[in-house]
Amino acid sequence: MIQITFPDGAQRSYSKGSSAIDIAKSISEGLARKVLAAEVDGEIIDAMRPINNDAHLKLLTWDDKGGKSTFWHSSAHLLAEAIESIFPGTKFGIGPAIDNGFYYDIDLGGAAFGEEEIAKIEKKMKELAGQKNQYLRKEVAKTDAIEYFTQKEDPYKIELLEGLEDGKITFYSQGAFTDLCRGPHIPNTGFIKAIKLTNIAGAYWRGNEKNKMLTRVYGITYPSQKELDDYLLLLEEAKKRDHRKLGKELELFTFSEKVGSGLPLWLPKGAMLRERLQQFLQKAQIESGYLPVITPHIGSKQLYVTSGHWDKYGKDSFRPITTPNEGEEFMLKPMNCPHHCEIYKSSPRSYKDLPLRLAEFGTVYRYEQSGELHGLTRVRGFTQDDAHLFCRPEQVKEEFKKVIDLVMYVFTSLDFHDFTAQISLRDQEDRSKYIGSEENWLIAENSIIEAAAEKGLNTVVEYGEAAFYGPKLDFMVKDALGRSWQLGTIQVDYNLPERFELEYVDADNTKKRPVMIHRAPFGSMERFTAVLLEHCAGNFPVWLAPEQVKVLPISDKFGDYALEVVKLLKAADIRASVDDRQEKIGKKIRDTELMKTPYMLIVGEKEMNEQKVAVRKHGEGDQGVMLNTEFVIFLTNIIKEQTAGTKN
Repeated sequence: MIQITFPDGAQRSYSKGSSAIDIAKSISEGLARKVLAAEVDGEIIDAMRPINNDAHLKLLTWDDKGGKSTFWHSSAHLLAEAIESIFPGTKFGIGPAIDNGFYYDIDLGGAAFGEEEIAKIEKKMKELAGQKNQYLRKEVAKTDAIEYFTQKEDPYKIELLEGLEDGKITFYSQGAFTDLCRGPHIPNTGFIKAIKLTNIAGAYWRGNEKNKMLTRVYGITYPSQKELDDYLLLLEEAKKRDHRKLGKELELFTFSEKVGSGLPLWLPKGAMLRERLQQFLQKAQIESGYLPVITPHIGSKQLYVTSGHWDKYGKDSFRPITTPNEGEEFMLKPMNCPHHCEIYKSSPRSYKDLPLRLAEFGTVYRYEQSGELHGLTRVRGFTQDDAHLFCRPEQVKEEFKKVIDLVMYVFTSLDFHDFTAQISLRDQEDRSKYIGSEENWLIAENSIIEAAAEKGLNTVVEYGEAAFYGPKLDFMVKDALGRSWQLGTIQVDYNLPERFELEYVDADNTKKRPVMIHRAPFGSMERFTAVLLEHCAGNFPVWLAPEQVKVLPISDKFGDYALEVVKLLKAADIRASVDDRQEKIGKKIRDTELMKTPYMLIVGEKEMNEQKVAVRKHGEGDQGVMLNTEFVIFLTNIIKEQTAGTKN
């Protein structure tokens, strides 16, 4: 017999070799019909796979992240089976699950592939799913595996096999299809009830531009047609909210091939939006004791060799810049922290100086492959709202709580209310990949756990997800469409203070190493703007809108009064302008609505004579008539309320 411990702590005994499905059936037949996979001692395995030892068990269904991932990975295999049946001889790359669905990279050998073929593949997938074929796992010797794919003339699978150890290779088969795969998979194809292939794109094999371009087929599947239909409606809404589309329509940013891929150009309205975000956070930082610093856009290559970033990230950076001096090399700055370490080191530090909080909106540059660039969310040049806090070990918890306060203030002010804080800790067994003393790690980990608890955060703990230099806290935020984004991170670092030999003189007159906390509530100005733009569909809160008010004179006769109103608004630090085009008022209103300007003020003879304005609100229409001075007070109060937040 084996002892199974469930997530609630309950324990039950089962026969050795029982599967998760067997165990689920002992609880409820209904539950067993929902189980897609199982998490056994932290590892996700097939629900049909025997369990031979005492274990902690979690049954995974569609409601679990691991269940969805397994479902979609199995759907990728179903996609491959359908493709192979329609296009015999297709070569297959990889087919993983992704955040929403799955993809498979394929080499069709030049065969045509378009909408007609996609429809055929979808139909075939539905047919194969209906056969309820089991996903069967088989351990295979490396020589046999290579022989199998040599016969299939699949160079991609052979290349993958060359990097695997003998004795750890498995095949999965369903129906007439067999694939090299670690698994896990759902019990059978019958769980897949609704199928939609969503996109076709190009992707270099293994992400290397020097390799062949493969065809990447994306898809999504669900356990019911209704869930798929709901998702497709959400997808349509997401297309309307696409930050690339809205960025163009609202004249926020653009890209130019002559400037370079992945290098955004901020247009006047976008620059104003970005500047408002920056000023908003700068003000909060100054109130929280941060000191602003500025560092160059380049740094000596040796700086990043010292920090360790060259060894770890050198291949993802732009090539070093050489100078006329032999052996002298510089790099476009890939991150700000090494520069900040040098600022810390520029003066002797006492324990009385700590914590020292250095903040910079620093632009960094990282080489992303062209196929991975995506609007503002994946670029080659971006500005981080970066700060590095240098403190004593006993100050870590309190500093963490203060950073959490700052992150909460940002989220509240920008209407992000649904989020989870992920506490990323060390692997519970393998400590070899981490640096720093056990004592410091325990202080840091406990500080994060306690700080998150004291702040009442909704948290999840992920073991093995800590950085090699320390634990961290990542904020996973859901937008208005329920999509999850990582916004905001706080990391504890023992590595850089050691590498840069940072010191402070303690109260006992001995030299000690400070602890370094990295934090970025936005993450990057580019990515945060993209997420915010999609979250609010371009309907920015009034305080943030690039233009808050548009004044619309009914005719030229009232242009001077419109300018007077704008002057009054600007005196109150309200961003406003006049639409003085020779257009009918109806068109002016429609155009202002399309630009999502929060308020428009209509002025004609009556308004001019009475020093009033007719107020319209974006998306809501007529709001009545006010004295122009009354409107200034009204809007100023709204802006104050919106930026009050919850910051203590």
